[in-house]
Amino acid sequence: MLRCAVLDDYQGVALGLADWSRVRATSFRDHFGSQDELVAALHDYEIVVAMRERTPFPAGLLARLPNLRLLITTGMRNAAIDLDAARERGVTVCGTGSSSTPPVELTWALILGLTRHLLPEATAMRADGPWQSTLGTDLHGRTLGLLGLGKLGSRMAEIGRAFGMDVVAWSQNLTQERTDALGVRLAPGMDVLLSEADIVSIHLVLSDRTRGLIGERELSLMRPGAYLVNTSRAAIVDQEALVAALKAGRIAGAGLDVFETEPLPAGHELRTLPNVLAMPHLGYVTELNYRTYFREAVEDIDAFLDGAPIRRLQ
Repeated sequence: MLRCAVLDDYQGVALGLADWSRVRATSFRDHFGSQDELVAALHDYEIVVAMRERTPFPAGLLARLPNLRLLITTGMRNAAIDLDAARERGVTVCGTGSSSTPPVELTWALILGLTRHLLPEATAMRADGPWQSTLGTDLHGRTLGLLGLGKLGSRMAEIGRAFGMDVVAWSQNLTQERTDALGVRLAPGMDVLLSEADIVSIHLVLSDRTRGLIGERELSLMRPGAYLVNTSRAAIVDQEALVAALKAGRIAGAGLDVFETEPLPAGHELRTLPNVLAMPHLGYVTELNYRTYFREAVEDIDAFLDGAPIRRLQ
């Protein structure tokens, strides 16, 4: 019976959400902080299930795992796995289904939390503090700027319109036909979107074109009362520039669910800035999504053991 390691199972739920009986499965709840620790833990495992991009699998790591035969990622895209290196080493890489609903729901939780100051008001309630100390921002009639109008961005647009917001979108390949179909305005450029929007929400895939897309200059285009929300990928926004803008009050605040280093180190400024509402990358962390991840991971394993891998990424 092959050994299977399930990585970064923070909540300790993976083994209870699927039938792993065809393998000897072990769940690792704690994130491994170094490649050496990871190699020591995984050296004897033939199968590894990775949670999204929490643990990267570059060529150097794959070379140090001689027994690895099957690598599964939750979701069907994982930029943290070197697929070419895996292929060269004879490692099969498979994925699972994933729902786009949970990240959209969390994004709106961040938007509502920021604009209605839910964290400071709820904290004051628990501490017997002041009764009403903030003035909320209305969504109705405000402008929602969407960077990206794909599967997630289009759902964001629908909900924004339901709130009575003016929705404007931009991405490098976005067309008038696409925005018209969704009842959304097409911004003539990203700079225009940033200067118009009261809330800017990022829904782009990380690539060479989008890495560092939002930097000091772009943040300076935003209104002082505007909010930036990023539930996509941290590297799309220059983190130092964002912290500087938040500390200087050049934008009203930020809602963040993604960070360049995860887990975010203790004491990091983004944990403590008063105008930041930060979540520990919970966008996809829901019961139904996890059931899909781990049940389909087991299907991938069964198919591999039967000699007919499914949902292959390479």
